[in-house]
Amino acid sequence: MRQYSPDLTPPWKKPAPVPEVPADPGLVVEEPATGFCGAVIRCEAGTVTLEDRFGKHRVFPLEPRGFLLEGRPVTLVRPAAGRAPARPARTASGSLAVPEARARVARAGRIYVEGRHDAELVEKVWGDDLRVEGVVVEYLSGIDDLPAVVEEFAPGPDARLGVLVDHLVPGSKESRIAESVTSAHALVVGHPFIDVWEAVKPAALGIGGWPRVPWGEDWKTGVCRRLGWEENTGAAWQRILSAVHSYKDLEPALLGRVEELIDFVTAPAEG
Repeated sequence: MRQYSPDLTPPWKKPAPVPEVPADPGLVVEEPATGFCGAVIRCEAGTVTLEDRFGKHRVFPLEPRGFLLEGRPVTLVRPAAGRAPARPARTASGSLAVPEARARVARAGRIYVEGRHDAELVEKVWGDDLRVEGVVVEYLSGIDDLPAVVEEFAPGPDARLGVLVDHLVPGSKESRIAESVTSAHALVVGHPFIDVWEAVKPAALGIGGWPRVPWGEDWKTGVCRRLGWEENTGAAWQRILSAVHSYKDLEPALLGRVEELIDFVTAPAEG
């Protein structure tokens, strides 16, 4: 006869209970033992199949506390038959997705960013939101052109202008140019990073941090050199951009400024 052994583990040493989450298709989780992160594509008796952003599939057992959901431990369970996914779809910016939404006719207002890389990053994360709102993002050939661009655009109550500036810190050339824009219908904001590359979290790229590049050396080339990447800034940018999948891969100092600009250019005109 099997002898019963009581559990003498003190309550404070027992792991805290974690929520059970149905493994609905599309749910993105991480398997902490391997670091594999992917979306659920199949859930069968006792196992779940995940697909990462490169299209690679891995099968894992459905074990208690076996996965991380938004950084917190969960127990995945097989969804009930015929159960519709409970989690609402979201855009890369974290906004609720609007099913079958058609792009709105473009507003007269615009958002300008400094360069092509800035524009591509904003499009990747906020593109769905911008199309729903009818906001067009264009890029300058450099911050030196900003005063002329604002004068030509002639912002007004029904045509607001938002501008995102790199390296907007006190005393910089960028800050002096930004201060020259005085229209009440134009908003110039910026982030502290030398280049928008730095607004991507190092963890998204699997690096410990963005390297320091001495003053006078081309920053992007210096970054490639110190990270051991090919000294091709175009290829490096594609590598960086491909590592961005949502707002979670970007620094808050950029997120807040882009959201501020979208709110500004889409605000109703004051009567």
